[in-house]
Amino acid sequence: MANVLLTQKCVRSCPYCFAKKHMSSSEPDDIIRWEDLIYITDLLDSSGQRHMSLLGGEPTLHPHFIDFVIYLLERNFRITVFTSGIMSEKMLSEASMHLSNVSPERLNFVCNLNDPAKSPFSEVESIKKFMKIFGHLTSPGFNIYQPHFEMEFLIDYINNFGLKRNIRLGLAHPIPGVKNSYVKIDEMPKMAERLISYLPVLDSFRIKPGFDCGFPMCLFTDEQLGVIFKVIGPQGMKFGCGPAIDIGPDMKVWSCFPLSNFHKKSIYDFNSMDELMQYYQNLHAKIRIEAGGLYEKCDDCKFRQERLCTGGCLAHTLSQLHDEERVRYEEVYI
Repeated sequence: MANVLLTQKCVRSCPYCFAKKHMSSSEPDDIIRWEDLIYITDLLDSSGQRHMSLLGGEPTLHPHFIDFVIYLLERNFRITVFTSGIMSEKMLSEASMHLSNVSPERLNFVCNLNDPAKSPFSEVESIKKFMKIFGHLTSPGFNIYQPHFEMEFLIDYINNFGLKRNIRLGLAHPIPGVKNSYVKIDEMPKMAERLISYLPVLDSFRIKPGFDCGFPMCLFTDEQLGVIFKVIGPQGMKFGCGPAIDIGPDMKVWSCFPLSNFHKKSIYDFNSMDELMQYYQNLHAKIRIEAGGLYEKCDDCKFRQERLCTGGCLAHTLSQLHDEERVRYEEVYI
């Protein structure tokens, strides 16, 4: 699956933003062109991939956002749109007219939700208008960037607006070479304890959270892993972190936002999505062998050796090596 950035523009500035480095080094008025979207669609189609995610910035700011979605639906692609839910009245009206009745088997939104107590009133009201129309197509997303956080508002949103009863949990990571907010390694146990405390509450409302990426397995105690298994099930016991292919408006590609300045390539360097994915899988594997994981014990961890855990986000590992002497494989360094 490819993540395609329609635009670099965004409507807010989150302190943990994964795209901060990428957007700061790109032209803010960069938007993807029709011919480039068609090229990407053809590449995925020829590679046998039928799912595309649309991102930004804020993807709904692209002047052809609705036309893009309709085109991809006509090409029989499944679409996931990652959005803040903050739209102009005009865009929301047009999106409601053309997209609100599309089957959830074909179109889904992931709405990145921040704590409304820490957000401007106007943003919160705009998000509520979006959820009122598109709640039935929307999964809430929540990024953890501090060891202490609140999740009650997510339950309220799910119940009040009919959102899907699952939460896409992200863990903010350091962006090598950039200052952003994220949970420091020594703060992770507190974060884990806070997260586990919410699981029985979410379970009582039949809400299942899912780990997006970057949660190392040994972050949790055996007792906590038992709670995760009980509430989320076997699918929640995944602690992997692999390449998520992002494609920018300039047709450059990289392996997930925290690594957007790490071995960035042109999409035209590859003949298929499989070839592109294999390139980053091989690169990540080589770095994992050389640089390990978050902790020293990752080196001989049986769960890492059995690929049940990858040792946390690669961005943490690379950040630890950012200022060291170049004594490792050259691929390790930015």
